[in-house]
Amino acid sequence: MTVMTIAEALRSAIAEEMRRDPTVFCLGEDVSDLDGGYGGAFGVTRNLAKEFGAERILNTPISEILIAGAAVGAAMTGMHPIADLQYGDFLFCAMDQLANQAAKMSYMSGGKVKVPMVMRAPVGATTRGAQHAQSMEGFFTHVPGLKVICPSTAYDAKGLLKSAVRDENPVICFEHKLLYGNMGVRVERGGLSPVSDIPDEEYLVPLGQAAVRREGRDITVVANLLMAHRAMEAASELEKEGVSCEVIDPRTLIPFDYEAVIHSLEKTSRLLIVHEDTYTNGWGAQLAAYVAEHAIYMLDAPVARVATYDVPIPFAPVMENFVVPSMGRITEAARQLLRA
Repeated sequence: MTVMTIAEALRSAIAEEMRRDPTVFCLGEDVSDLDGGYGGAFGVTRNLAKEFGAERILNTPISEILIAGAAVGAAMTGMHPIADLQYGDFLFCAMDQLANQAAKMSYMSGGKVKVPMVMRAPVGATTRGAQHAQSMEGFFTHVPGLKVICPSTAYDAKGLLKSAVRDENPVICFEHKLLYGNMGVRVERGGLSPVSDIPDEEYLVPLGQAAVRREGRDITVVANLLMAHRAMEAASELEKEGVSCEVIDPRTLIPFDYEAVIHSLEKTSRLLIVHEDTYTNGWGAQLAAYVAEHAIYMLDAPVARVATYDVPIPFAPVMENFVVPSMGRITEAARQLLRA
């Protein structure tokens, strides 16, 4: 076992997959640190160029449309690119390549063309203002043909990324900026350093399989990325009041493990969904609709959601903290759900 942060686990996954398969390569802005780059904006690809060279750790111009286009084209010819964006917000610059090209080529070719690529994108509010703070997972769950993963632990980050690289479909990997771990090239104010014991032997985490982070009997709380950690804090606080929360981390939004949620509701009969995505049409709205269609008679109260308010993320820290779900908001929502 080796103790790793999420950034270290992602780096380990990339290195292992590049050693395993010569068609795997990385591209993005400053992903190589051979010529003064950072090894990615958050240091995930740091030192990889020393092992794999400039031909497989490719620095690109500051052009997200180029990065995505090159990744899609390379994947269509049989390569397995891992593309890196400095901020997830810039995915909007590459929407045509991702939504119209990567997601549809296999369908349009009758399965003859595959697009086995991974697009890594940091998300989450970190006092950088409205254009560097969004959690846009919901946008990409709307696109048939894309898979979406959201690791919240180092163990999952490594196992999910390795599975994504080996998948024959395009995968968007959302990584929260406050979860990389404050032990690398960049220290994030308010960041966490969740570490995991990473096995020395190879392992994979399958896409579409949720993790029960905490077992409980009174409320099912489904939360991803940073919110999974805040949900765990809220569960610990509620335990002092005699409330038992079952916390489920979906890990993968597409495909989604609905069965894990339904199985939990058989015990708790109450569902609270927490995410940093917006309230309107965030991924939690789809989960709420699914439960209403398939398990409404299990519920003893309406489904509740705690999400970022439907506003651009403010720059002022006090306002950012107000609009993004906090442990206090989660705790109060759970109390209200029990009273419903």
